[in-house]
Amino acid sequence: MAGTFVLITGAWHGGWAWRPVAEHLLAAGQRVLTPTLPGLADGDDPTSYTLTDVVDAVVELVEREDLRDVTLVGHSWGGYVIAGAAPRLASRLRKLVFWSAFVPAGGRSLYDEVPPHYQALFDGQAAASGNNSVAMPFAVWQAAFMPDAPEDVQRMVHSLLLPQPMQYFTEPVAPLDLDTLGVPVAYLLGEDDVALPPGEYGWDRFAERLGVAPVPTPGSHEACFTRPAELAESLLKS
Repeated sequence: MAGTFVLITGAWHGGWAWRPVAEHLLAAGQRVLTPTLPGLADGDDPTSYTLTDVVDAVVELVEREDLRDVTLVGHSWGGYVIAGAAPRLASRLRKLVFWSAFVPAGGRSLYDEVPPHYQALFDGQAAASGNNSVAMPFAVWQAAFMPDAPEDVQRMVHSLLLPQPMQYFTEPVAPLDLDTLGVPVAYLLGEDDVALPPGEYGWDRFAERLGVAPVPTPGSHEACFTRPAELAESLLKS
């Protein structure tokens, strides 16, 4: 059944990161939109936006295009974005899909949900940046985010990443009230995703917050590049 996918990226990425997946969804007869979010386009001032601005931009896109029957997908940090937008778009949504994504809890930001070593990394990067932004170190990208790719591919994709505004990590989003929302929700979990370490800080706790079982999908945290066909198939089946 044809529908519309709006694909929301994780931190440091632009809409370009969804291109390999989008091609498979388009081939399956779906409409696909892959916005680059405010603060994550070349030339954007990372101090000029809040997380609320990002949520507003997604809502405005869907309303401006008068999209209906939308599957709204959020990856990683993008879970905060889709959780913020979903209550305002509920009548237009077919489904809400979190892929290895954060799911908001009351009063807790992404910064509050990551291990101490990431908190220290974010603090240090933001303090040194001069514009309150966080760059992705290649060593972290290679080992934790995209370990299932050759080094030349890792380096190529890493070179396209932009610093993430720190305030996007420290601002909370209201938790979803799924009973009020009235929209089906799914949680896709990368089988080889070690961007968050298993255990106390692992991804599986976020599916529990939604009250759903995580659905395994092949690949690492960056399966949008390394396993796009399989990820697209998982999105279509979700």
